Amino acid sequence: MGPETEGSPRKGAVPPRATFRDVFAVAEFRALWFSEVLSVAGDRLALVALTLLVFQHTGSPLLTAVAYAAGYVPWVVGGLFLAEVADRRPRRSVMVVCDVVRFFLVAAMAIPHMPIWVLVALLFATTMFAPPFESARAAITPDILQGELYALGTAVIQTTFLAGQVLGAVGGGLAVAFVGVRPALMIDAVTFVISALFIGLGIRSRPAASRSDAAEPEAARPSVLARMRDGFRLLFGNQALRTLLLLGWLVAFYTIPEGVAAPYAAKLGGGPVATGLVLASTVFSTMIVTPLFTRLVRPRRRLAWMGPLAVLTCATLVLTALHPGLAASLVIFSLSAAFGVYQIAANTAFVVRVPSERRAQAFGIANMGVIVGQGAAFVAAGAAAEVVSPAVVIAVGGGIGAIIGVVLTLRWRHVSPPGGRHAAGRRPGHAAARSRSSVPLRGSS
Repeated sequence: MGPETEGSPRKGAVPPRATFRDVFAVAEFRALWFSEVLSVAGDRLALVALTLLVFQHTGSPLLTAVAYAAGYVPWVVGGLFLAEVADRRPRRSVMVVCDVVRFFLVAAMAIPHMPIWVLVALLFATTMFAPPFESARAAITPDILQGELYALGTAVIQTTFLAGQVLGAVGGGLAVAFVGVRPALMIDAVTFVISALFIGLGIRSRPAASRSDAAEPEAARPSVLARMRDGFRLLFGNQALRTLLLLGWLVAFYTIPEGVAAPYAAKLGGGPVATGLVLASTVFSTMIVTPLFTRLVRPRRRLAWMGPLAVLTCATLVLTALHPGLAASLVIFSLSAAFGVYQIAANTAFVVRVPSERRAQAFGIANMGVIVGQGAAFVAAGAAAEVVSPAVVIAVGGGIGAIIGVVLTLRWRHVSPPGGRHAAGRRPGHAAARSRSSVPLRGSS
């Protein structure tokens, strides 16, 4: 060994902690991050613009709601049947193809005199390509960022996702107001082209994670339904993965305030502004706390806090049973959303336990569960709010989620005791041996 040079790490010295600057120093991640900003903002802009277009043409709240739902329902179908394509094909290629296809579909929406039903169908088709894109993006991130960099990168992506939704919604409203619906849709189409360029030029090509299709004859290849069955078997047949997945799906309970934001604000004597504040309190709280939690809390501690935070994010909502005023309600919703950073730890533990060749499918199923869970929770909460006050609905939903969270926390401690190996069977140099984040669920997403 030669003499130590200035700045070289001394033997036994603790390595410096990773920072967000280290994450953005990775050129591939910068390209992935820019594409995520454009894709999320573009998706939201198109949804807002098309919803407004449908309402302008029909004046029907029902048809407008159907158009809005068309931007979410495809996540179920796409999550089940299309997400696993990113395991069988090169993930960079999958993302580029999804962006190019979405460019043409959104551009078609901007054609004048397009029938409303065709516009809704185009939006449905456009959104169908979001699950494979997001699954490929989530699956390739651990290949670009490893160890603690992955956890920080996931925090950046999740914060960006929330910010992109806000900016896309606001930008959609402003774009429609100042340039019109169809020009706004063309702006959205262009974002997909730019996103594809960032991915194609900024991310290096990698082979498909699963090469079984190429090695097997056509007749021997498993069907789509068989692969979907195997994906569910992988996630639900393993107790640790099942527990982590269900912890991620708790988002359906602690986002109930979003589903009844308008009637909740109305009960407090507020209008659209109060409704907006209720919705914003969850988004901005998560945006602020996520990077702080990831940067300041050590990986092992994040994992130790995962269960208690999952319980708290739901249990905090029980306080609405006291019928607080608007200001106190905003504090409650903000605290609940802040505790939701446990998703970072759940995502990290989830990804290190899923084989790389099944990673995209696993994320697709996880995202699908979030959409289905949130949709069902919103419908149930809305129906219940017809009978009892929205405050009680939120409190009951939070209480149920907290009870489930306690059960899952106890189960997690059983399958992953303190000090135990986080990823049995993984080699020490693998990203699994370091630490990671939580299921990047849409809306915890």
